[in-house]
This record gives sequence, C-alpha cells and structure tokens, in this order.
Amino acid sequence: MTKKIHIYAFDMNCVSHINHGLWTHPRDQSTSYTSLEYWANLARTAERGKLDGIFLADIVGVYDVYKGSPATAIATGAQTPVNDPLLVVPVMAYVTQHLGFGVTVNTTYEPPYLLARRLSTLDHLTNGRVGWNIVTGYLDSAARAMGFSEQPDHDHRYDVADEYMEVLYKLWEGSWDSDAVVRDRTSGRYADPDKVRAIKHRGQHYQLDAIHLSEPSLQRTPVLYQAGSSTRGRKFAAEHAECAFIGGNKPEAAASIVSDIRQRAVANGRSADAVKLFTSLSVVVGRTEAEAEEKLEDYRRHAITEAALAHYSSSIGIDLARYDLDEPIVYQKTNANNSALEAITTRSPDKIWTRREIVDQMVLGSRQKPVVGTPQQIADHMQAWIDIGDIDGFNLPRTVAPESLEDFVDLVVPILQERGMFKADYSEGTLREKLFGSGHAHLPANHPGSRFRHPAANP
Repeated sequence: MTKKIHIYAFDMNCVSHINHGLWTHPRDQSTSYTSLEYWANLARTAERGKLDGIFLADIVGVYDVYKGSPATAIATGAQTPVNDPLLVVPVMAYVTQHLGFGVTVNTTYEPPYLLARRLSTLDHLTNGRVGWNIVTGYLDSAARAMGFSEQPDHDHRYDVADEYMEVLYKLWEGSWDSDAVVRDRTSGRYADPDKVRAIKHRGQHYQLDAIHLSEPSLQRTPVLYQAGSSTRGRKFAAEHAECAFIGGNKPEAAASIVSDIRQRAVANGRSADAVKLFTSLSVVVGRTEAEAEEKLEDYRRHAITEAALAHYSSSIGIDLARYDLDEPIVYQKTNANNSALEAITTRSPDKIWTRREIVDQMVLGSRQKPVVGTPQQIADHMQAWIDIGDIDGFNLPRTVAPESLEDFVDLVVPILQERGMFKADYSEGTLREKLFGSGHAHLPANHPGSRFRHPAANP
C-alpha cells in the first residue's frame, strides 16, 4: 500500500523567508505580506491543492552574526522585518474549511500561562485546526532584545522547555472538565465552578497557581510540532512532538535521524509512528524539463547570496565571512542551531564543507538546493525521500510567491494523487484527526501530556 504523504506550504510573516532575494522578482507578491488578502489568497490556494496546512516559521531577533552586524539582513529583507505569525491565522481560517495551521512560538521568551490562552483561542477560532511549533530560539540578538546578555545554553533551553510543556499540559488538559461549560440561559449559569480547577505548579523554572483562562477547545492541546534535529532536540521530539521537522540534503542523511527519533519515541512508551517526520523541499516545476530549467534560471537571477549567508551564519552561530572560500568549517559548540552546524560537520564525515561549498548550494538564495523538473520528476524525488528517508511529509518553502505554490498545486498534486501518494480530498475532523485518523482529536493516551488530564476532563 502506497504511503500517503502530508504536505505543508512553508512560509513566514515577512518578505523573505528561505529563498532570499526572490521578492525582487517582478511576479513575486511577497512584499504584500502585511495585507490580509495576501494571506487569504495563500490559504485558498493551499486548500485548493488539498495541502495539510500552512506552516509559519518565526524568529525573535535579527541576523547579526554575519560580518558582526544586522546590516546585510536589513538591506536584503532576510526575515527582517518580521511580523507575528499567529495574527494572520484567523483570516486564513475564515476563508477555508479544512486547512491546518502550524505556528512557531519561542518557549524561552513567552510566558506559558499567556501562550496557553493564545493557542487555545486559535484552536477555538480555527475549529480545531491549529498546531504549535515548539522552538527554544537560537539568536543572541533575541536574548538581548528580551533583556538578557546572551541566550541560555542550547541543551539547557530544552531542559527548561520540558518543564514549560508540563505547565501547558496541566493547563490545557487538567484545568477544565469536559462538561464544565453548561451555557444554561434559563439559570444564567455559563460554567460550573466545581468543574474548573486551579493548576498549581512549583517547579525549578516556573511557578503557577491559576485556572486556564480558556474553556476547552476541540483539541485541548494543539498538535505539537518541533523543529530541531540536534541530539537534544531529538530527545525532546521523541518525548513531546507529534510532528517533527528535520534537515538533510539527501534522504540517506535524513534516514538515520528519522530512525533515531522513532526509536527514542518507542523508548518513551510511544509507538514508532507516533511522530510524523517532515523535511523541507524547495520545488521549481515546469511542464517540460526545458520549461523548469528556464524558470530556474529566471529565478536564479534574483537570488541574493549575501542574504543567505547572513541567515546561515546566525543559524549556526558562526560568522562565515571570517572563513576563506576553501577553508574547512569545523564544529565548535555554539548556542545557536546545533543541528544546522552538525549537518555540515559531525554528521557529514565524508564531505569537507567550506564557504565555497555552501555558496554553491545557494542556488536560490538558500542553503538548500531546489528540486527542478517536470511534475513526474518532482513526484519521483518525493517518493525517493519516502522510500529511503522514511519521512512522512514535506514543507514547501516559497520561491516566487504565489506562483511557486500555484505551480505545485496545479502540476504536481495531480500526479501525486494519481500515484496514490496524496489524498484526493480532506477527511473530516480536527487537524490531529486529519493527521492521525478519526477519533484522535486529543492527545493519545501514550503521549506524556495525557497524564496531566484530570479524570473528569477525559475526551
């Protein structure tokens, strides 16, 4: 039986997300990211293609490692400026019925009590179609913006995030009984106080004595995503995530990460398929090979390599401007994105990465080379990732917006559907049910968050 894949449009509430510089293309509309219509149109296109959702990245801070300054990121629009990802979700939910929404929020700088309410609110407004991408941050500029001299140690951030999750599970799963809300117009009684309880938490990093401010939403806990495939990140994913995003330029490289996360999930009492694994895939598709190559060359003229280097330098915590073109890049512990640095050092033993090698990868202003070809060739490439990498789905970063998503929806999706690789239509239910099957609106019993569910709060 052919494995059905999951596909998200990967975006960010900014002008330049992954493929830097393509906002300068004459057909690109991403400079309209501050308008509601831009996001409404994106959502309509994604739902027309039966995509699982729109996944919104985010950062808190600016890219200021490259050349010791944010000037390059500011000048090129490399994720600067960037607006709040959560605020564009309601308009996209309003114009769609099935599309899911993954939003990135940083645990290091967001109080858990307030985040619990914001995500519950989105779960209500989307009718159970929201997920949360759990990140701990990787920018010193973010730490300084939030009043710290530097960000906490990489692994320590995950230790704190473990307790952060415990606080949220208690609020989402245990504060309100399932039948606490009665909405009795005759008596004027909206909710039963005896079925709403304060959450008391006294931990190493967080203290709480409060009821959850939101009544139970359809999913209670939103679908939990996680992006980070460092060793500590994988441990966190295996314990908490329902979907995880991993890197890797080739499926062979990703396969070991996928296997490790699945094994860790089993060791935590979950099933091997409890965490769905996704990778990023930039696509340039044409009706013929010649058309695809012509489109690539057209796009390529607008890529800004300096912007990509500014992004990558901050990601790995190393100023690539300090390296000679052919000087090998060696691993050094940083508090930035360890998995991105490991990918070109410790996890790449057969290849010596240099600044020249990295720049050669930056075909469209990204450290990831695009996949270029006909719809059939794109589908073949995706199938190889499934067969060799054992992944479950893809995040599709925009190149030229909105035509890159429109091209994928119009040209590639029909081929995937013909091959039985992708759904012909949406199933009913919440985002979690669409991912894991009918009747799975809430965290499963083998997820660690479910143990904080009050007996009277059972779904």
